Amino acid sequence: MTPTSSSVTVAEIRAAADLLSTVIAPTPMEFNRGLSQRIGADVYLKCENLQRAGSFKIRGAYNRMYHLTDEEKARGVVAASAGNHAQGVALAGQMLGIAVKVYMPVRAPMPKVQATKAYGATIEQVGETLDESLVHARAWAEETGAILIHPFDHDDIVAGQGTCGLEILEQCPDVKTVVVGLGGGGILAGIAVAMRELKPDVRIIGVQAEQAAAYPGSLAAGHPVAATRMQTMADGIAVGLPGDVTFPLVRDLVDSVETVSEEGISRALLFLLERAKLVVEPAGASAAGWLLENAGSADIEGPIVCVLSGGNIDPLLMMRIIRHGMVAAGRYLQFSVRVPDTPGSLAAILADCAAADANILEIEHIRTGREISVDQVEIALRLETRGPEHIERVLTAMRDKGYQVIHDPDHD
Repeated sequence: MTPTSSSVTVAEIRAAADLLSTVIAPTPMEFNRGLSQRIGADVYLKCENLQRAGSFKIRGAYNRMYHLTDEEKARGVVAASAGNHAQGVALAGQMLGIAVKVYMPVRAPMPKVQATKAYGATIEQVGETLDESLVHARAWAEETGAILIHPFDHDDIVAGQGTCGLEILEQCPDVKTVVVGLGGGGILAGIAVAMRELKPDVRIIGVQAEQAAAYPGSLAAGHPVAATRMQTMADGIAVGLPGDVTFPLVRDLVDSVETVSEEGISRALLFLLERAKLVVEPAGASAAGWLLENAGSADIEGPIVCVLSGGNIDPLLMMRIIRHGMVAAGRYLQFSVRVPDTPGSLAAILADCAAADANILEIEHIRTGREISVDQVEIALRLETRGPEHIERVLTAMRDKGYQVIHDPDHD
């Protein structure tokens, strides 16, 4: 990799680390046996989900705001964020005595909104995306003189996020591959600056949500290009346009940018909850999701460090995502059967499900419909299963019993 001409240096990252040592502690790095077995190499989880305010964002926000002049601090700051940057800026403002205003999308997760308010920030929810909220933040800065604290596109932000890279090298000095979730690119760029200077042979991989991936097209074009769609559960990395500071760093210092599917993110969230006992938000699980999707098919040299960038997840969203992840993992099966509308029909199918070792979660009787005859009833079932092979065994057992099975795997 050829070093970029960016002004962000390892010396600045080290200075940021010294500054932050009075504010935050290094986050844990945990060896994960389950991921290691699947990948075929040692995998360590860098737990930024356990960081103060729930994500890596406090690193860059505090570093940026600390270096404002006294006159700039007196004017206050403004930010735009889907949640994690908002909390980082609000917490930094609380610690530094700076007034904070944050524009957040109207659908920003409620726990993130409430946490930002709890740190003392003034909140205004506008727009559907981070990019729309950022327009309002820029307008407020121009109108009032408040200092815009960009979520990723500033040298001080990148230097602050790069302190995570220094910790990785201290905690896993023989690391060979680092996998990092990618939105605007602040933490990926910061880690890359640190790695290329201090351990240049490390392979660095950025991971974007497939449904909100601006970087692949931008890298192909050679300049930032807006994403054509933004439909991902990973709101923390749903950034429509790479930044002027971060884009050249990612282009010049990162080995590859990959994408992960929504199903991959769901599976990773469930895997991390079950196997690592870690609560991670969708954006924070994107790197782990890519590793799981590519287990056995990608040549990834270990030790691997997978950055879990945040853990601020709405419990209601978590419930939906866990269910989605269980479907993707083959843990749920939904199908319907049509049987005679006579006593004993329901009992018979329940017994047959039990014989197939499937646990029944929900049952619905449907007696009217265009394709249901007068003497029939349609029974819709949702079952708990043990994986794709078990699903096939259950469906085969039902058909062998003579049931007319109506199964749409896309709606399990």
